[in-house]
Amino acid sequence: MESEEGQVIGCHTVDQWKEHFEKARASGKLTVVDFTASWCGPCRFIAPILADMAKKTPHVIFLKVDVDELKSVAEDYKVEAMPTFVFLKEGNEVDRVVGPRKKNCFVA
Repeated sequence: MESEEGQVIGCHTVDQWKEHFEKARASGKLTVVDFTASWCGPCRFIAPILADMAKKTPHVIFLKVDVDELKSVAEDYKVEAMPTFVFLKEGNEVDRVVGPRKKNCFVA
């Protein structure tokens, strides 16, 4: 996963999602899953902010899931609004943020 550090990793198929989810779970790193949609204005607004955060925090894994491409994954996480950010540690949800937020909401 070294080549993917510092960037938001798009998951466009269920197989890609499973592969990246499993790598993230096994790494033990905090993982942020951005549930988004191409038609979502706030999602487009937050995308460059998320990309910048990924560059600045390579110890965190950032995954992006389009809810229209991967409906089953969005349903598994009960995503009802976009953007939704699900924070995972070792594959378990530890927090979530629904709706666009300022960058400082993500920084501890």
